Amino acid sequence: MTISMYDISVGVFSARLKALASVLTAAEQNAGERKIDPQVFLNARLSPDMFALTRQVQIATDHAKGAPSRLAGREVPKYEDNEASFADLQARIAKTLDHLATFTAADLEGSEDRTVELKLGGREATLPGLQYLLHVAMPNFYFHVTTAYDILRHNGVPLGKQTFLGNR
Repeated sequence: MTISMYDISVGVFSARLKALASVLTAAEQNAGERKIDPQVFLNARLSPDMFALTRQVQIATDHAKGAPSRLAGREVPKYEDNEASFADLQARIAKTLDHLATFTAADLEGSEDRTVELKLGGREATLPGLQYLLHVAMPNFYFHVTTAYDILRHNGVPLGKQTFLGNR
C-alpha cells in the first residue's frame, strides 16, 4: 500500500479542522448555556506566556493552509488574523477547508522530495517536503489544535476524546 502526500496532508488537515470546528461549536454552545461571555473562552490561555484560544486556531489554520501550498509550490494564502468571535473562527476554518479543497492528489505527487523553504524561529530553513510535513507542519498543527481543545477543557467545556477526534 502506498501512502500519498495528499492523504497525509490535505486529508488529515481537513479531517482535523472539521473536528476543531465541532469543538468550537460545543464551546460556543456551552458559553451560552452557562451564561459566560464568549470572550472569556476566546481570550483564555493555559499559561500567561501562551497564546489565547483565538490565536491557537489562527496558527492551526495557518499550518493547514501553508503545508499543502508549499508542498505544491503554490503561494500560501495570507489571512488577516482579525478573528474576534466564534463565528469568525468558524469562517476562518471554512475558508481554510475551501483552500484545501482546491488541491488534488496530482498537485502533491512527488512533493516528498520537493524543497520547501520557510522561516523557522526567525531563521531560514530548507527541508525536503516529507521532512517538512512530518517534522514541522504536522507537529505544529497538532500542537495548536490540541492546545485549543485543552484551553476549552480547562475552562469547563464538556468535551471528550471523541469530539477531539471528530466522531461527535
